[in-house]
Amino acid sequence: MEDWNHFLLPYQQAVDELKVKLRGMRKQFRDLNQHEPIEFVTGRVKPVDSIKEKMVRRKVQEDRLEQDMQDIAGLRIMCQFVEDIYQVVDLLRKRTDMTILEERDYISNEKPSGYRSYHIVIEYPVQLVGGEKKILAEIQVRTLAMNFWATIEHSLNYKYQGDFPENLSQRLQRAAEAAFSLDKEMSEIREEIQEAQSLFSYGKGANSDEAAETKEEQK
Repeated sequence: MEDWNHFLLPYQQAVDELKVKLRGMRKQFRDLNQHEPIEFVTGRVKPVDSIKEKMVRRKVQEDRLEQDMQDIAGLRIMCQFVEDIYQVVDLLRKRTDMTILEERDYISNEKPSGYRSYHIVIEYPVQLVGGEKKILAEIQVRTLAMNFWATIEHSLNYKYQGDFPENLSQRLQRAAEAAFSLDKEMSEIREEIQEAQSLFSYGKGANSDEAAETKEEQK
C-alpha cells in the first residue's frame, strides 16, 4: 500500500457520515418524547498497524483488502436494554441509504469467551469527487454492560495475545454471565427506569451526549 491516507479517506468519510445519521435517529426519538433505544454512538477507522496485523493473522491479500476486511470502518451503537438492540437492528434493516450484507447475533449465540454483541456488516455508498465508492463497514450494537466487558477483554487480549490463562478465561466467562444477568435484571425493571429517566433527563441536552461519545472514541 503506497498511500494509506488516500486509501483510508473514503472510510473516514463513511464513519463521519454514519455517525451523524445514527445520532440523528436518537434525536428523532427524543423529539417525539419516546424512549431512545440508542444511548450513544461512536465510530473509528481501524489504525494502519491494526490493519497490517490483521492482514497477516487472517492471511488477507492486499488486493483483496477492501472485500475481505469488513471492519476497517467501524461504528458502535450503545443501548441501555437488550430489547433496544433488536429495535435498532430493525431500524437499520429498513434504511435505504445502506445495504445489510451480513448479520451475526452474538447475544443469543454468545462466543465461547462470553462475548456478546450484535454485528452488522453493511455496504455504504460514499460520494467522492471521482464518483461513488461503496465501502464495507461494521456496526456493532450492544448494551453498556456488554461494552464494559468487551473493553476489558480487549485490553487483556493485547497483554496475552488471545492466549489467556485458563483461570483468567474462566473468570472472564463468569464476568460475562454476570454482565448479562445485570442486563436481564434491568430489562425486568425497565418501566420504572424509563419513568425515572424521563424526569431526570428533562434538561439533558445533546451537548452532554456528544461529550460522552467523544470521550468513548478517545479510549
